[in-house]
Amino acid sequence: MFRPPNTAAAITVLSMAVLSASLGTGCKDASKASEQKASEHATMLAQLVDDDVGEVERGLPAGAAQMASLFANGADPQKDLAAVRSGLRHIRAEILDLTKAKSTFFALTDAQGVAIRNDLEQDVMAGQNVVTIFPGLKKALDGSFATTTGLFPTAAPITPPDRDWMAASPVKGAGDKVVGLLLTGWTFRRFANHLQESMRHDLQEQRLKAKDTGKLPILYVAVFDSTGVYSAPLTPPVNDKALADLDLIGKTAAGPVHGVVSITERDFGYAAVRVPKLAADVGVAILRSEI
Repeated sequence: MFRPPNTAAAITVLSMAVLSASLGTGCKDASKASEQKASEHATMLAQLVDDDVGEVERGLPAGAAQMASLFANGADPQKDLAAVRSGLRHIRAEILDLTKAKSTFFALTDAQGVAIRNDLEQDVMAGQNVVTIFPGLKKALDGSFATTTGLFPTAAPITPPDRDWMAASPVKGAGDKVVGLLLTGWTFRRFANHLQESMRHDLQEQRLKAKDTGKLPILYVAVFDSTGVYSAPLTPPVNDKALADLDLIGKTAAGPVHGVVSITERDFGYAAVRVPKLAADVGVAILRSEI
């Protein structure tokens, strides 16, 4: 027996198919937009890293020149730790580049690179040979500004794992002889947090100027090197794993990279770029997803 076609059902199926295709296209467009924006952000972050390291490059030698007074006339700073700590706090307050620096500590060493005192309440560096721990700083003992990366030893394992960026400037006495080092630095995760918050702040400022009431995109920033990926605190661990699986060190060897990656069923645009001001094999990466 002839049955007329179910027109309503056919229209419903067709509508669903059109809607599904539309949503798929919309998701793809959003992912591509996120990728493009992430690439722009990575360029901005690389410049911010250069600026941050520049503060240390300018400020640390100026601070070292002031700290030289603690060694004047053969004085031994080890015998006046209060003066060392006071001097470290003074240069951070008085030298503009060091005031602005993203450093988490300042420290003074002797002529062999053994830490005398830092400016923190709890000093875990005192008595440790920082140059032995970070061989890349030996250049500073020879009289030049130096930077390097590594991991400062702690009593207990760091969870999640982290890395340190260190800078040193020689403190010179009579006859231009190196009598000590002025050190500063930060951890990768702490620095990633600074970059992430800076980016979010800039985006918020742009939206306010444009009178855009929309929501900020989801943003995550990480620092990476050959040992792994180090995101800002509170970042989901799956993000670090997703970025690590992309082999950013390999991919950025020839220049910046970008693309789309899916993490827990959400598409993120990603971008990564090397930042040689930190170290030759160090880079920054950003994940962005539209809301």
